[in-house]
Amino acid sequence: NPSVEKKKAAAVDPYGFERSEDFDYESYEELMSEYLVVLTRRSIKWSKLLKGKSKVQKNVKYLNRTFPDNIQFRKTSNPCLQKALYNVLVAYGHHNSAVGYCQGMNFIAGYLLIITKDEEKSFWLMDALLSRILPDYYSPAMLGLKTDQDVLGELVKIKIPGVWQTMVDHNVMWTLVVSRWFICLYIDILPVETVLRIWDCLFYEGSKILFRVALTLIHHNQTLIQQAQSLPDVCQTFKQITHGPFVDECHTFMQKIFTEPGSLPMATLTKLRVTCQSRIIAEES
Repeated sequence: NPSVEKKKAAAVDPYGFERSEDFDYESYEELMSEYLVVLTRRSIKWSKLLKGKSKVQKNVKYLNRTFPDNIQFRKTSNPCLQKALYNVLVAYGHHNSAVGYCQGMNFIAGYLLIITKDEEKSFWLMDALLSRILPDYYSPAMLGLKTDQDVLGELVKIKIPGVWQTMVDHNVMWTLVVSRWFICLYIDILPVETVLRIWDCLFYEGSKILFRVALTLIHHNQTLIQQAQSLPDVCQTFKQITHGPFVDECHTFMQKIFTEPGSLPMATLTKLRVTCQSRIIAEES
């Protein structure tokens, strides 16, 4: 029955993720009708930018159990991405034995496979992420990950002191509320389209983008966070702020992350990373 098949297709997004029963199709269609224009414009820009080039220069102005709810990872799917996911993770474990397999890597490899549909491309993109862009995020000690969570805390202290004070008052460690943001690179935290745009920037300009996203979410919702009355309240609010129109409208959100947090020089991040990492090593030794 064509109408039944059409209804089934509508229940799954273009990336294979099943939509919830209360999915707002009307708002989605309205958003996508505007966003498709943006996507087309950006696609033309990228085509011009990459024409005849094997890599993009940094000074170019432009710029953009795994997935149980994704039909492409089910055994009934043809092809099923589970086998490809397994191959990429095993290959990476052999390639980088110091890291092997670590929590969060399955989501990253899975997302790369959804987009590239190619095991080798996914492998090398993951290697670029884990070895160069995010060193020590997925090592056994996870020193890079722990460091950046603390760096975010220091940035919030400087830029959004009211939220920092709320965290102190309720004795909330940053790892409680942002560890999944960093380890999953916002997969399963923010909407798919928004995550893909964040990843464009992550590959292009590096890990600084992770802080811009986190600071924007916190800054935009600072009043709500400061209303929290307890540690569980804070944790619940941090989950709440990753949903809703602000993050759904990905093009507007991506513009916000470059304005709302204000200036974020790499020199500041580097200095804070050195300080925070030294502190963590001293505490763990």
